[in-house]
Amino acid sequence: MAKAKETLKEKTSKLLHSKSRQSINFNRFLLVANIAAIFLFVLDPIFHNKLVVRWLEVFFGVLFLIEYSARIWVAPKRLFFVFEIMSLIDLIVIVSLFAPFISGNFAFLRVVRALRILRTYRVLKMLKGKRGWFTRHEEIVTSVVNLSVFIFIMTDIVYVTQVEKNPLIVNYIDALYFTLATLTTTGFGDITLRGTSGHVLAILIMVFGITLFVKLAKSIFRPERAYYKCPDCGLSRHDFDASHCKHCGHVIKIETDGEI
Repeated sequence: MAKAKETLKEKTSKLLHSKSRQSINFNRFLLVANIAAIFLFVLDPIFHNKLVVRWLEVFFGVLFLIEYSARIWVAPKRLFFVFEIMSLIDLIVIVSLFAPFISGNFAFLRVVRALRILRTYRVLKMLKGKRGWFTRHEEIVTSVVNLSVFIFIMTDIVYVTQVEKNPLIVNYIDALYFTLATLTTTGFGDITLRGTSGHVLAILIMVFGITLFVKLAKSIFRPERAYYKCPDCGLSRHDFDASHCKHCGHVIKIETDGEI
């Protein structure tokens, strides 16, 4: 019986933490569930059937609770795991999903679920070194993830700091609308942040948001590395002006238009 329990524990650990195809697919599923839970909160104001929304929140709550319990079970240092930042965020998110009628001053608990998008980096880490579509578009995917994480985190901050004192920001969609308008420097002016702290926050969104946006555009139109699989060792990322593989020294012939 003890041996079977250990075997199950090992399988669970591999499913959560290894770089196997099953583990990657499972974590992709969790990532999709995380994003769905985030958008469920974002789009909550436009749903008319609140009962369906609440039951969906309970469903995601059960799913994330099972995942959270499994991670504690397989963790080598359980106490250390429980007090990690991401574990605490996971716990708050689970509480928010099981408390569908929380509102008012406790609404920030529901906002924290947007931080689950940070789990995207776990999937990216698993995909590193894997051949295929991700390797060819790693820079673009990473830039998109960085920009998306920035947008959701800044929207969280805007919502938490403005929702009770700014009549122009009533729900999360208002905060997201302001963040996107500020990031793209569109600045329609129909929503503005109140107070000095609000002005500073708007400046930070513009400065760092534009930087990430430019990084994404550069990754799409002028990536830092060329995709060319070395016929000898298989290394697939090289400098555009490389004539030899920096891993094995094999001669490589990267197509170029003459610009470096």
